[in-house]
Amino acid sequence: MRYFTQSTLQIYKPRSSSVVRDDWEMMGMLELCVFAAVFNYISPSTEICTNTLLPGAKGDQGDTGDEGDLGKLGKNGPPGHPGVSGELGLRGEVGHTGKMGPIGGKGDDGDAGLEGPSGLKGKPGTTCDCGRYRKVVGQLDVNVGKLRNAVKFMKNVILGLKETEEMYYLLVKEPKRFREASMNCKLRGGTLAMPKTTNTNRLMADYVNQAGLTRVYVGVQAQSTDTGGTSSYVYADSSPLQGFAAWSQEEELSSRVSPTTNTSCVELLSTGTWSRVECEATMFFIWNMKLLPHTSALNNLHGCF
Repeated sequence: MRYFTQSTLQIYKPRSSSVVRDDWEMMGMLELCVFAAVFNYISPSTEICTNTLLPGAKGDQGDTGDEGDLGKLGKNGPPGHPGVSGELGLRGEVGHTGKMGPIGGKGDDGDAGLEGPSGLKGKPGTTCDCGRYRKVVGQLDVNVGKLRNAVKFMKNVILGLKETEEMYYLLVKEPKRFREASMNCKLRGGTLAMPKTTNTNRLMADYVNQAGLTRVYVGVQAQSTDTGGTSSYVYADSSPLQGFAAWSQEEELSSRVSPTTNTSCVELLSTGTWSRVECEATMFFIWNMKLLPHTSALNNLHGCF
């Protein structure tokens, strides 16, 4: 308990309740001002205050934790690159015998073997009576010569055949289209005549002239050489024209242009020149066939004389 002197009591007189209340209000206002000043010093930002907590600075790294449980198996990844080839394994057992393969080609001849021992002596032969056989063979040669002359007469005069060292030629006086004439010659065992040389061409032209004709089909025709429509002239045996052609001057120029297969057949004129003609035209034609080699049944006997 304080004790006040009289003078003190005189100076500090007890205040009334209204004065005390005003003092508390002044102190409250002062506290608010102090609080506002401190708040402005700490947070100068003018943003509106919210309840969101701002993240702090990154802390130090913590200790490594314990190893976790084994997780589930993941999906299969993409296939890897081929590995290095391994070492060769051991040789396996012999398998079953397979089927027999095809027969191979004939091999080369082997080396000659050693000469064998001499054989036994043969029996003595009989004496050949060549004089009697020589007379018979001579008479047969005369008869064969007469027969050949008769056959040649029949071919040249009766049948009208022309003959060279290699070919028979026959002028067929049946008007046909080129395709029909070619087929007719094949049925006769030959082909349309092919003038491949100057001598052959002259022989055929004289043949036509002697028959009183002016033109005939021969075995020359345009044929396609590729899918692009290019054509060239070939003989009836599909061999190309090489080294000889008897085109006239006008036909020589036009023959250099790629011909059409439908309109480019060839006719032989009696003058010996060639000319292009429509394949659908009908005319006579010349057939030819290879000459068979002459053989004699007496060839084996000529060695005796």
